[in-house]
Amino acid sequence: MATSKSSGQDDGEGSSSEQGVLHRWRGYSCSISPERVFLCRPVIQAALGSCHSLILTEGGFVYSFGELPWKQGAASHSAEPLLEACLNGRGVVAVASGSFHCGALTRDGCVLMWGDNGHGQCGLAGRSLVPSPTPVTLLDVEGTGPRLVRAASLACGAQHTLALSVGHEVWAWGSGCQLGLVSHGNAPVCRPQKVEDLAGRYVVQVACGGFHSLALVRSLPSPTARTLSLDKCGRCQQLLYTMIDRDDHVIISDNHYCPLGVELNEVKRQSAPEQQQQQQQGQSLQGSNEVSKEVTPVGSSMTSETFCPALGSVGGSPQVGSEAENMGEPDEGNSTAQTDTAKVPLRRTKSSPFPDEQDLKEYLKRLSLSEHPGTATHFVPSSPDSGKATIALTPLPDHTPAPNHLAPASHSHPVQPGGSQPGITLHTPACLLPCPHTHLASPFEEHLASTCEDSFDDSGVERDLEGGVRGLCEGRRDPLSGLLSVEDLAQNTRSSSLTDIRLEEINGLSRRSSLPVLTCQGSPSLPKPGHRRVGSAGGKKVPVPMETEPLLPSLYTEVWSWGRGQEGQLGHGDRLPRLQPLCIKSLSKREVVKLEAGAHHSLALTAQCQVFSWGSNKAGQLGHLNSLSTAPQPVKMSEGIRVWDMGAGQTHTVLLADGDCVQPILYYSGEQVSEEEGPTGTYTQTPALLPFCMNMGYVSSVFAGGQSCFALSDQNIMGFISSLHELCAAERKFYCHLSAIRSKILRPLLAREGVRVCLGQSFLLLQSLAGSFSRLCHLIGQHSISLTRFLQRDRDVRGLAMLKQTGMFLDTYKMYSSSVGNFLVMGGFQGLLKPLQECFGKKLEVLEQLSGSREKGSSPDSSSGSGSGSSSGSGLLQSLLYLPVRHMHQYSRLLLKLATCFHVESEEYSLLDEGCSRYEAVALQLLKQRKEAEKTLDFWRSLPVKATDALRTASRRLVCQSNNKALTLQNAARFSVNRFILFNNALVHTQFSSYHIYPLATLWIEPLSEEDDELFGLKFTTPEDSFTALASSPAEKASWLRSINQAVEKLLEAEIDAKVTGSVLGLGSSGGQRAEPRMSRTATHTFSKEGRYKDATYEGRWLCGKPHGRGTLRWPDGRVYIGMFKQGQEDGFGDFVIPNKNSNKTDHYQGHCKEGKMHGFGTYWYASGEVYEGLFCENQRHGHGMMSSGKMVSSSSSVFVGHWHHDRKSGYGVFDDITRGEKYMGQWVEDQKQGPGVVVTQFGLYYEGHFSANKMVGLGLLLSEDDTVFEGEFSEDWTLNGKGVLSLPNADVMEGVFVGQWSSGLKISGTYLKSNPYGPDSQRSRPHKLGGMAVPAGQKWTAVFEECWRRLGCDSTGRGDTIRAWDNIAISLSQRQHRDSPELLTRSQHMTLESLEVIPQLNGPFTAETYDNIRRYLIKACDAPLHPLGWLLETLVTVYRMTYVGVGSNRRLLPQAVQEIQSYVTRIYQLVRFLFPSLPEDGTFIPEVSVADTLCSSTDSGMHSEAPEQGFQVSCCSLLMPVLLPRLYNPLFTLYSLEREREEGLYWECVIRLNKQPDRALLAFIGVDQKFWPITISVLGGTKEVLTITKDACYATAVETLQQISTTFTPADKLLVIRHTFEDMTQEALALLEQDFKWSMDDLFPLFLYVVLRARIRHLGSEVSLIDDLMDPHLQHGEDGLMFTTLKACYFQIQREKTP
Repeated sequence: MATSKSSGQDDGEGSSSEQGVLHRWRGYSCSISPERVFLCRPVIQAALGSCHSLILTEGGFVYSFGELPWKQGAASHSAEPLLEACLNGRGVVAVASGSFHCGALTRDGCVLMWGDNGHGQCGLAGRSLVPSPTPVTLLDVEGTGPRLVRAASLACGAQHTLALSVGHEVWAWGSGCQLGLVSHGNAPVCRPQKVEDLAGRYVVQVACGGFHSLALVRSLPSPTARTLSLDKCGRCQQLLYTMIDRDDHVIISDNHYCPLGVELNEVKRQSAPEQQQQQQQGQSLQGSNEVSKEVTPVGSSMTSETFCPALGSVGGSPQVGSEAENMGEPDEGNSTAQTDTAKVPLRRTKSSPFPDEQDLKEYLKRLSLSEHPGTATHFVPSSPDSGKATIALTPLPDHTPAPNHLAPASHSHPVQPGGSQPGITLHTPACLLPCPHTHLASPFEEHLASTCEDSFDDSGVERDLEGGVRGLCEGRRDPLSGLLSVEDLAQNTRSSSLTDIRLEEINGLSRRSSLPVLTCQGSPSLPKPGHRRVGSAGGKKVPVPMETEPLLPSLYTEVWSWGRGQEGQLGHGDRLPRLQPLCIKSLSKREVVKLEAGAHHSLALTAQCQVFSWGSNKAGQLGHLNSLSTAPQPVKMSEGIRVWDMGAGQTHTVLLADGDCVQPILYYSGEQVSEEEGPTGTYTQTPALLPFCMNMGYVSSVFAGGQSCFALSDQNIMGFISSLHELCAAERKFYCHLSAIRSKILRPLLAREGVRVCLGQSFLLLQSLAGSFSRLCHLIGQHSISLTRFLQRDRDVRGLAMLKQTGMFLDTYKMYSSSVGNFLVMGGFQGLLKPLQECFGKKLEVLEQLSGSREKGSSPDSSSGSGSGSSSGSGLLQSLLYLPVRHMHQYSRLLLKLATCFHVESEEYSLLDEGCSRYEAVALQLLKQRKEAEKTLDFWRSLPVKATDALRTASRRLVCQSNNKALTLQNAARFSVNRFILFNNALVHTQFSSYHIYPLATLWIEPLSEEDDELFGLKFTTPEDSFTALASSPAEKASWLRSINQAVEKLLEAEIDAKVTGSVLGLGSSGGQRAEPRMSRTATHTFSKEGRYKDATYEGRWLCGKPHGRGTLRWPDGRVYIGMFKQGQEDGFGDFVIPNKNSNKTDHYQGHCKEGKMHGFGTYWYASGEVYEGLFCENQRHGHGMMSSGKMVSSSSSVFVGHWHHDRKSGYGVFDDITRGEKYMGQWVEDQKQGPGVVVTQFGLYYEGHFSANKMVGLGLLLSEDDTVFEGEFSEDWTLNGKGVLSLPNADVMEGVFVGQWSSGLKISGTYLKSNPYGPDSQRSRPHKLGGMAVPAGQKWTAVFEECWRRLGCDSTGRGDTIRAWDNIAISLSQRQHRDSPELLTRSQHMTLESLEVIPQLNGPFTAETYDNIRRYLIKACDAPLHPLGWLLETLVTVYRMTYVGVGSNRRLLPQAVQEIQSYVTRIYQLVRFLFPSLPEDGTFIPEVSVADTLCSSTDSGMHSEAPEQGFQVSCCSLLMPVLLPRLYNPLFTLYSLEREREEGLYWECVIRLNKQPDRALLAFIGVDQKFWPITISVLGGTKEVLTITKDACYATAVETLQQISTTFTPADKLLVIRHTFEDMTQEALALLEQDFKWSMDDLFPLFLYVVLRARIRHLGSEVSLIDDLMDPHLQHGEDGLMFTTLKACYFQIQREKTP
């Protein structure tokens, strides 16, 4: 036993002799004196077999003594403990003993077994005796491959062993039906096998009796719990009932046998004759309303020997078989019942295709092989009169699918089909879920619905009881968990461990996905060897914590049993065996926390310190007078005795309980045993107190087995042990008291119909009070069990739940105190006086007994009422319900008592002292709150009824009020009566019969200066009012100011605490308040005065009475604004939703606002389907923006992008009309096309001219796809009307007057001019220059650039302060830190913004380094959407793509596209020069030698001067093209490809033709000098000769380099690729000539032509044109220009080459 390191342990090794002391004895007589087992180390655990015992001590040492037949020599019988030396160093943490075999569990989860192995109980095949501990392997062969399973707990029986894995699965080996392995029958199982019927359930404990097994299962619903139909099995989804209407009989049968578990119906009440008959046969069952006879689902011919042939040899009852037969026979005399409508008698049928044992075994074998079950069990329910039923087995259809999931087991409850009388009761099989269309009852709801067999009425209290406990104690809360009514709860009283858990969920979540997180989570780990463990039942069971257990264990448990049942030890109401685990329904809601199993009886300990026993009672071991109990019955204990540990032996039971003092006491029930003679034949039927227990010290655990009893005790060292026992006993007593209040007071009270009438609206508060009480009660129950386990295990105070989860405990108490206070304030206790007297009588003896006021001499609270009736009724109830609040002082006292056992500098002392302080502080706070509630109640009584009804709320508490005009309204009328009342949440101003309520959350108070008028004034500010109140004196003024400020601050702190911690208490902190409340706060207010906000509700941040910050504003008509506010108006980024009444849809705006109007950049989704994204001003579209319209906005809408002016299109814009297949690019005025513009159509037509009122009029230009050109006059809709010239593709010309539309025919009056094919080219018509009548590039998108200048803080282009511009940039970049920013930034963008916060330092002369810093900054800025330059670039890319993609992809637009890019570069460069004033003008030459080489070698600078040693030239293209052109490259290059399509076709045809030749032939054809012909080439480090057939080998490096021209974007990069190509050619030529040389054009051109041909550049013409149009002018006459000219010449030369 590893006790905590208290100061008492500092005494050295001597203290260990007083810890973990083991005592043993037999029997219960007064002459018995326990014998101390002396060992050199503290004992951790003991395990007892039939004639031997095992002891585990600190350090993992195992001792054994008694009869040990597996040992040789004298060691086979030892009266003194012998050390099992072979287990030393194995890290044993637990031991277990069967009747004649032993087991040990190591820290790493290994199981070791030794002893008798005649039935395979040691898990080793081929050996009847295992003399020494031998490892037993748990191997799971399911899944992808075998894996070892770690064990966490071990239990041993007479012929079998159970192990509980860390995955909460049960493994079994040995022999007999107690294994739970249906597929193995009665054959010995020598290898551990998993009990599949418990797979998927969270098993927390196993126990082994002589020939039966028990399991404690945590019950919780599946996360995907479904509501299933009542006609299907909730586990295997097969049909349950079949109904056949034959003549005047209705045959109802249960055509179902669930292969996932043999489960019986709920026990039914028996008739007196049947009970008498059974008693005469020796088959007495539990009498009264709880116990009755069950039926078996395996047929009438099945006896106990059917499952266990050896049952008769173990003392089985000979009447068992006949009992089963009698239960299966129909009783025609009592078999009828009538429905309400047809009066149809109900007939029960019987059929059994399995008449013998062999058939049954074969059937069970088929089930074990996972085949489709060929049969199903039919259960035919009986009438209440007979109490009998028939079991029938009939074949299932062949197509029945194998079950693939486990469904919830349920408590059977009466199911009445439609029209049936209550007499016709069908007991639903236990594998059903709740009735259809109802939410599944949670375990907490089920638990409350059945605890103490009471239930609330339809008050809905159960809904309140469930959510908080699971949320506080289990770390999770189902938002729908509180939707059940109490009727649903009463119907759905079912077991919840057989939940609907699918196998795939089980595998994915390690079969624990539906289990509660509770208050802590930890990684799986075995306990320390020094941790104390609880002993075994009958020396059989040893629980060891599997994983790191939660601090607060679950109380939602079920007890499952299986094995032999001839003594009723299975607890199912009969004495039949069970091959498979079956839930004991009567214990499902009893909060069982521990199980013990004796030889032929079983014990269950509940959280209420109550013991249930069942099974054999021949020696009185059950603790009650019944000779036999087949269903659990409570052990008869004296009042006030609370049992918290127990042990079960062969014919006796030992109990450890709390008595009147702190020291525990022992009780014994069973056979008297003499040390000399053994069993004496005498016994006690009720637990008898063992008088010697007081001499043993503080007992912490008891063990029993065989005929012996063990007790593990400690001496009180420095008071630590006694203090710890006192804490545990106090918590157990407190929980029992709370449970009694819940079951005896609250449940009966809420069940009365008159309570709702008496309380009125306060009934909801009573529901809330009952829910808070149950949540607190549940938490205390969990804590009491946690403390008991803490006492029996490590005892490290640092692991105390009340210290580790202090916040959860305090929140639960605060919530409960608030509920009681609310009920008190609303006068609820006075309203309950009459229901209390009706429910409990006028003397209220139950309340008197529970309150303990008579014994304690304390009187009920006088404040709760007046008169004797109130004092004895509602006052007692009030005092009773305030009992948990007073219990907080008990916590602080006991924690302080524990702290005194440690050194003041120790960590334990600090934790205990801090916990004591926190609990005491909250206790004082709750006491203060109670006084406030009582004070408030007295205040409401003093007010008139009308005022009370108007002002009183449950959460409102009185702080102070103005009496005798202590505070009056300034400038009030002479005879007016003004009164101010300050509550904890509002300030109320009453004037005559009217009143004004000002919530404190939106109340600001400011003291006025007294210098001028010497008035003691206080100025109050609210969202809609502002007034001044005058105090009668400075002291009164200060008092009111302090009280209001404290109330406001406390309220604000409570709201903040609720948001941070998730608490809903709203109690605030108790200390450290501000002198003045914060001016900025979060609150909710509904406006009532006239104005734009009338009836709107605002929730968000406030500043001095006005919305300021982020908030939400909701209007009654559905309008909602969520975003930023400033000084009471929408200002900043936000979302605005406006309902559209006509279309029943909404308009939605997302963007920036200013002074309550849309202002700045935003997006507006119209109800009509249109979407506008752009700039707003004064609620109107103003500036640059894009409008999409159409039914399918995202795919086929018409789009306009351009400039807007006061909600109308005005200025340059592009309109893409999808419906007509046209795109207009030009000027707009008042939503109409007005001015120069260009139109392109999807058919390739190009119009250019002047527009007026949306029509092209006057002189214009038209080009068709076949190069036909018309230049002349147009009228509306591009109709030719007037003089013009029509130029045909063959150069013919027509001049004259043209009338008509281009697509429908023209009327021509004029002259036709035929071109002269033999004339010179100069006489042919020259190509028309396009763009002459289009909008100049410099006038396009001016609104975009103006917005960028505005964002920099400039009023107009180029006019502004640079410093202010940088400040605006910093503000824009800081938006990433605000959650209201519309942009979602990536990690790289965040890093880029952080680097942009550093402004480049450009002090001193402008150098190449300065230029490079600017270039780097621009690259980052253009990648940041929040930067003004980044926004500008994104917008320009959008409009450019909008213009030249789709229909705009017309080759006629190429010149305009190029000019637009050049215009972008020029205007952006102007912005850059504004930000960096030291940057010189475009084309300026900077003389600098030191860094010129660096710039010339840069891959992206694009600056290649002819004299790099003299300096470099500043170029806007080289600075901006690298950031602009890559984003515009795709649409631009597409236009180039379309423009050069014909000539590139000729070029590519020639390239394909010439590349068919080998290298030498091609070199010779194009005239390359032979001295440049490579003779050998390098291949993979070697050389290879160039042959006549060699192809694509010569100058391969230069060819690969030139191919990279298609992967670059800017002209500078493309020129750099050309330069590198020439360098590669030169290097290879130098290697051939082996001497220096200079290129001549005659040598260079043919060789470069070869490289170009081999490079196979598909769109070389487009590449050449792009470079030619956009390259820097200063590069055209340098070396790069010469190389580019060579490439251009090669391109034209290739087109003229002919085949050799």
